[in-house]
Amino acid sequence: MQGREDAQRGYLDLEALAGELLAPGSVFAFLAKHRGRLFPDSMMEDLFPSRRGRPSVPAPVIGWVLVLQALQGLSDRETAEALTYDLRWKAACGYGLTDTAFHPSTLTYWRRRLAASENPHRIMEAIAEVVTETGVLKGKRRRAVDSTVLDDAVARQDTITQIIAAIRRFARDVPGGQDLVGVHATGYDYTRTGKPDIAWDDPDAKDGLISALVTDALALLAAVDSETLEGKAADAYALLALVAGQDVEPAEDSDGTDGRWRIARKVALDRLISTVDPDARHAHKTQARQQDGYKAHIVIEPDTGLVTAAELTKASGPENSDGTVGARLIGMDPTIAGTNIQVLADSAYGSGEMLAALAGTGHIPVIKPWPLRPAMDGGFTLDDFTVDEAADTVTCPHGLTRKITAKRRVTFGAACTGCPFRDRCTASPQGRKLVLHEHDALQREHRQRAKNPAFQQTYRTHRPMVEQSIAWLTRGNRRVRHRGTGRNNAWLQLRIAGLNLRRRLLNLGLHENNGSWALG
Repeated sequence: MQGREDAQRGYLDLEALAGELLAPGSVFAFLAKHRGRLFPDSMMEDLFPSRRGRPSVPAPVIGWVLVLQALQGLSDRETAEALTYDLRWKAACGYGLTDTAFHPSTLTYWRRRLAASENPHRIMEAIAEVVTETGVLKGKRRRAVDSTVLDDAVARQDTITQIIAAIRRFARDVPGGQDLVGVHATGYDYTRTGKPDIAWDDPDAKDGLISALVTDALALLAAVDSETLEGKAADAYALLALVAGQDVEPAEDSDGTDGRWRIARKVALDRLISTVDPDARHAHKTQARQQDGYKAHIVIEPDTGLVTAAELTKASGPENSDGTVGARLIGMDPTIAGTNIQVLADSAYGSGEMLAALAGTGHIPVIKPWPLRPAMDGGFTLDDFTVDEAADTVTCPHGLTRKITAKRRVTFGAACTGCPFRDRCTASPQGRKLVLHEHDALQREHRQRAKNPAFQQTYRTHRPMVEQSIAWLTRGNRRVRHRGTGRNNAWLQLRIAGLNLRRRLLNLGLHENNGSWALG
């Protein structure tokens, strides 16, 4: 049943005993005074429809414990210890001097209840309501977008480890899976622990093990009708199918039907890196910094630094690109009203799709354009070719005009022979070829707009704040603590709620004024 906070303070209540020791304007002092208003008991009532059973932790307490945990990057056990031994935590959550915290597993229980509810991000929304009530974002016509890669909470697995783990999961989760493994997967003993006992420096031994594992996996997949599987069983089947195919290829001079396989000589796109956390992915923000994990995307208002929208996604895949997610977040940002919002971002967001999305919603891109790379050093770029979309033609720097095909390709071919500009245009013996983007006209227009000094001044003045927000977000929390996109996105929402409160609202002088939230 829903627990409620007792309005009657105990004899050893920390806030009453030593509340004056809390630094004025700190997050602890604010929570000690206002936790009940921000997170009233009624806020969590829908999570406990039954009036029977032991009362839960009161909503004001659990709300702020989850926020403080995300702010300080603590594990569940460390959070429970902080609530037991840290006087600031006790005062902020209304605990007495001798009160002890709940069991760490209580936090897991609450996260699951919140995740399964109709409003899993209600804590973030409670802070967002404070922002709305203060009116701090009224008239703010700019938003900045950025992202950062967060390390995952699991170790990267090699191909052999993944296939073995996936077959074991198949045995556990698929009905009758244990018997199927005993009958169809005889190439390896899947009950043994540790690394397979082979000569790892022997390529033939390694290929032999890969062949046995892949053959077993394919036999298990063929032995089950995937259409009849649901839930965990369907997930186990899909996972086995994925890991059995993403990193392997038929051996040399084989098509795979003879059971000979080897590790593929390439890395699969959007490669799954761990069966423990199937959502984790390879990622990199630069070629010099390679990471595995997830990508956190945020939208901020650059004058105040308040995060107005956020989402955690897989770190790779076209549906998780900066441009795609950035356009989605701008479209769903609840603080944006009307059109003509200036959207600031770096060149990762300068895709044609992002520009088209902003044009469709009436917003103004202040986005660093994608750099144009010439085919020859110091040669012509795409902007040196004149495109006439109405006539479906392209004219090269030498004045030759060619038609744009249905697939938006342009071929100059033999016309490049003898061209005086050839050494600045192409080294191909077949002549210059172009592939025009679907939104080429928007990209060209944007590149010209970006040359305006006013554009550059706005970009340099207002975009750096989003990089500061990214630094706050990742300070001491570069690695996520959970598995899966959903759980880690819930953590991200909690951390941003805490950062908005501690880093921005309290610094701007958040206080209660005649029953309303105000700044100053």
